[in-house]
Order: sequence, then structure tokens, then C-alpha cells
Amino acid sequence: MSRVLLVLLVLIGTAGAVVAYGDPKRIAEAGDAMSTMLKKRVAAATAAAEAAKARTVEIPRGTGGEFAVSAKVNGVAAPMVIDTGATSVVLTYETAKAAGLPLELLNFNVELETAGGHTRAARLSLNSLAIGKLVERSVPALVVPRGQMKTNLLGMSFLDRLESWEVRSDQLRLRGYP
Repeated sequence: MSRVLLVLLVLIGTAGAVVAYGDPKRIAEAGDAMSTMLKKRVAAATAAAEAAKARTVEIPRGTGGEFAVSAKVNGVAAPMVIDTGATSVVLTYETAKAAGLPLELLNFNVELETAGGHTRAARLSLNSLAIGKLVERSVPALVVPRGQMKTNLLGMSFLDRLESWEVRSDQLRLRGYP
């Protein structure tokens, strides 16, 4: 569609030059200028599309209906399930320990409702949380006590930092800012 539009613009520009100038040399110069301008626009549009693709992570829906990702918390691998109903990223005690978080300094004073029931959690900030090429720094998170949860949750404290996220045909697409 955009290529057809570009060809039409070249034709209109060339026709305008013929009418305006009538001089074959000037017409050729106008055509060259138009071609150069259009090539630059096509190159810019292609570069923008490639940049957007580089900032996008696609996640297939699992057999249980969930979107599971292999994240990195402070550089340490951490499997997570995306949960748009979770206000925050929530880590299991075991994942927090593996990521080197200061568990002995945490105060488990945040009331939390999980799928498994009521529990308490501790607030902290993750130095980095990466999903593929998408990396966010200083991400607010919660840690639950040992044995309270089996799965880490990738909640809205991460998702809200993205340019967009959407589900289409059993694919979750996360798009980061440029």
C-alpha cells in the first residue's frame, strides 16, 4: 500500500514539474530530487520497523492458557507467569534468594491475596528485570515467605513500564519503548 502511494507521489511530482517548468533539464532535476526524498523516507520507515521489531517480545500461550516467560531477575534466570491481575511483580522466596536479594533485611508487612489465599509479602526494588531484549531497571516487586507461592508473577509493576502489550491469537506481544 505504501509503495503504491510512493509511486503515485513520484508521478504527481514529476507531472507537476513538467507543467511548472517545461524545461527537460529542470524536470529531470525535480524527478531526481523527488526520488532522493522518497528513498530517504522508505529507508527511515524500514529502520523504524526494524527498531520496533527489536524491542518486541512475543510469548505463546501455554497449554494451560497461561503466558509463561523465562525472565532474568538481577541477571539470574527466573521462570515467571504473566499476571495482569497482579499489581506488582511477585517473587517466590527461593527466586529472591537465588537473585541475591537481601532477604534478612526484608519486612513482610504487606497484606497480599494470592490464588492460594492470604499471605504477607515484603516490598523491594529489583535492580533489573529482563524479558528477552526488554530490560527494566529499579522495578518495584514483592517477595513472599518461603513456601507461600510456587510461581513467580510478572505483574503490572513491569507491564506498566512498556510502550504496549497485547494478546492476539494466542500470542502475547510485549513492546518496549525505543
